[in-house]
Amino acid sequence: MSLDIRGISYIVGDTSGEAVRRDMHAIRESLHCTTVMVIGTDTRTQLDAARHALDVGLDVYIRPYLADRPHREILAHLTATAAAAEELRVRYPGRVTLLLGSEFSLTSPGMLPGPRVFIRLQVLVRWRRFFDRRITRKLNALLGAALPVARAAFHGPVTYAAGFWEKVDWSGFDVIGVNLYRLGPNPAVYQQRLIALLEEADRPVVITEFGCGAHLGAERRGPGSFRIVNWFTRPPRVRDGHVRDEATQAAYLAELIDLYAAHDVHGCFVFTFVMPDFPHHADPRYDLDMAGFGVVRVPSADPSRWEPKEAFHQVARRYEAFEGGAAGQHS
Repeated sequence: MSLDIRGISYIVGDTSGEAVRRDMHAIRESLHCTTVMVIGTDTRTQLDAARHALDVGLDVYIRPYLADRPHREILAHLTATAAAAEELRVRYPGRVTLLLGSEFSLTSPGMLPGPRVFIRLQVLVRWRRFFDRRITRKLNALLGAALPVARAAFHGPVTYAAGFWEKVDWSGFDVIGVNLYRLGPNPAVYQQRLIALLEEADRPVVITEFGCGAHLGAERRGPGSFRIVNWFTRPPRVRDGHVRDEATQAAYLAELIDLYAAHDVHGCFVFTFVMPDFPHHADPRYDLDMAGFGVVRVPSADPSRWEPKEAFHQVARRYEAFEGGAAGQHS
């Protein structure tokens, strides 16, 4: 059956243990996910969140995140994460997968010019083609160093969340993982890219990220949905002319889940559950949620709670259909 892994990512921040347990319960029972990707920098809180997920019946993908740090620090952080993940794997056999990281060509220095992710992103968007060969060479060198580090401590399946522009040597991995966002005016291009990825693959393929914002036109911006905000003002402000539209985000996610199912993709992870740094505001000028990727919105007046968006309900309907054996039969 296609989409054996029906997932969503969860970014671990300063959320209390009680709130994480609440969120994991909602992800399992209300969103009907089988798996959650736990993303975090602090290993202890990340693994605590993973444990909560496992306790409510979710499988976990554990993805360390350490941006703008030297490669030696990335490898040391991976060592600690892998050791902690192995403890969970032993306790919950067959339910824990480890990622080496995500989009190293963007998140780690040395492959694209720029000292910070934000600057490297501008280079990536405008001039990536000039750096493709360098990215491939240095990325696979870093992955080649990271893979034995992970394998030494963690004895379960290992993957990596590659940017769609990254050319990865997957020979040492158990699963091919790609952050495959749809963007641009022609959805057929995305379908062709997905088909090409699957035809070239010699092992299971998981879409490790996909999503867009909740505003008109976000389906064409895809991963660039956040760029409708002027982040240099205080407070950040949505640029004029953008209109909140939760149906756009909901349709985008539903269409891609259906596409993955139709092409027998092994699994997918919606990006993402909640983004507290993109709060919802009644004033559209400050409604950062319309630029964010969360399937729930966090009210600016009360960041301790969240409310489901149309995307939440649409993803839940899609994923629930698989539980009943009726994949592809959607309202």
